[in-house]
Amino acid sequence: MSMAAARVSVQTDDFDLSSEVARLRAQDGQIGAVVSFVGTVREWLPADGTARSPDTCLELEHYPGMTESAIEAMIDEAQRRFDLRGVRVIHRVGCLAVGEQIVLVVTASSHRGQAFDACEFLMDWLKTQAPFWKKEISATGSRWVEAKVSDDEALARWGALP
Repeated sequence: MSMAAARVSVQTDDFDLSSEVARLRAQDGQIGAVVSFVGTVREWLPADGTARSPDTCLELEHYPGMTESAIEAMIDEAQRRFDLRGVRVIHRVGCLAVGEQIVLVVTASSHRGQAFDACEFLMDWLKTQAPFWKKEISATGSRWVEAKVSDDEALARWGALP
């Protein structure tokens, strides 16, 4: 398996799904399945049920170096659990508007089942364990976005993590 290209990027710039998949596929002629997940910033209602202001953005913060290392470690775990030929994770930071891309996970394997499972495993981990902090910011103020119990439950199905 060739992992010459970068596996993890934390960046402010947007990404292009087609380019990332093409780059990953070019690394290994044994890739028979590529699964991708693109997460986007969505509209949501605060707990009090009031509508979100149209000028709202989701600001993501992280600790440079630590975040990339944590994601690299989880990719290593995914490679131990699944028969992967390649992985690419991009997570954006900064202030992102509704509809913007926020995260990309691409997994490649010889067979689809391993690629699907690995992609879902990595997303479940990213949602709960990656060191990112999210804040909703609008003209009326800001608030930190709380973690969801459902995300922790999704991660728990994969068993003990390193």
